[in-house]
Amino acid sequence: MAGFWGKRRAQQEQLNTQDASLALRAQQALVEADERVRLTTDELLFATAELGDDPTKKLRDALGAVRHHLAEAFELHQLNHYDIPDTPEELRTRNARIVQLCTWALDLLEHETTALQKPIENARRAPEVLQQVRADANRLRARVPGERDIVTRLSSRYSEHALRQIASNPDEAEQLIGFAEHSADISTRRREEGQRSAANYALEAATESVRRAATLLDAVDDYEIEALRAESALAAVIIDSRDDLIVARDAPAVPAVTAAVAALEAALAALPASGTKTDPFALLSRLREANGGLDAAIATARERAARPIPTVANVRNALDDADAQLAVARSVIAGHRGWIGADARTRLAEAERTRGDIEQLVADEDTREQALALARRAATLASEALQLAQRDIDSSRPQDPNGWGGGNGRGNGGGWGGGNGGGGSGVGAILGGVLLGGLLGDMFD
Repeated sequence: MAGFWGKRRAQQEQLNTQDASLALRAQQALVEADERVRLTTDELLFATAELGDDPTKKLRDALGAVRHHLAEAFELHQLNHYDIPDTPEELRTRNARIVQLCTWALDLLEHETTALQKPIENARRAPEVLQQVRADANRLRARVPGERDIVTRLSSRYSEHALRQIASNPDEAEQLIGFAEHSADISTRRREEGQRSAANYALEAATESVRRAATLLDAVDDYEIEALRAESALAAVIIDSRDDLIVARDAPAVPAVTAAVAALEAALAALPASGTKTDPFALLSRLREANGGLDAAIATARERAARPIPTVANVRNALDDADAQLAVARSVIAGHRGWIGADARTRLAEAERTRGDIEQLVADEDTREQALALARRAATLASEALQLAQRDIDSSRPQDPNGWGGGNGRGNGGGWGGGNGGGGSGVGAILGGVLLGGLLGDMFD
């Protein structure tokens, strides 16, 4: 008994230590959260001066929500110091709530102040950023005529469809450059007028416009190189495709290979004549698809030739065997329900489930091998179910050697087997009856 009370005392001391630690954490969290509110208030004033009211609205709203919930935390802390005695559970609940509220407050303020760091930094660097925007705009504007020349040169070699991605890029870039310069002027004017928020919006628009203009002009330069690479790759794929057609002559003559050969020949025949404006990207994509289709068809045909696909008849024979095994197992288990345990029933259920998944797989050559494997699996499971059922039946026999044929078993004078006094297996007789019944049934159908 002393050991029991000693254990209870140790548990109570441990709980008291945890409660004291939680109370200290609650106090520290309150102080930290309150200080963070004061600091964030100053940061909000600074951010508003730099960015204006709209960009700082989320921080302002967050600060209001935090003040509201911290008021609840301070109220809970005050309740902990009233003269009215509290239960340990009440104190524990209050302190946990205080820690929860303070943690939430700190996380929210950290998230919102972090989100404003980059805009504030950009606002501080506004004069420098504006100068860079104007310099980039001048540099990009000087590139526009050269990019137009590239598009003109490419149009003599590639089709209109091929150039649709970049044909209008120089014109669009020129418009974006003009918009960037206009936005930069607005940003400068608004900042001088003290409209920080509007000035920052205009600066962001100018910066983004310059970035997009540069992307459009770079795309023209990149296209010329990528088009040359596509033409080179197309030439290589043409050679490879012609070689594949030669190889296909020795491949198994199955419908899939024949269709793939026809598709590749059609893709090769559709190639434009020399000197014609083309779309090398579209041609390459179409020819690669046809080439890859033939490669896959040949590989599949050779694999099937090395490992012949089971015939429908093979699968049906396996299914017939599985069905026969299932029929016997069902009959034995159904006739001796009170003696059959969970193992045999589980095997039978799994065998029936496996059998039910097979029919839809038989017709398709791609799944017929799977169907055969499942049919054999169903037969195996049914056989295991029957063996387990026989085990359960055998284990249910009385230990008296005369129990099955004498008068010591269940029933009226017939023992466990209804008067069968032989020394052979009861299950053997059952199985024989089941199978014989099936044969007789087939004869008279």
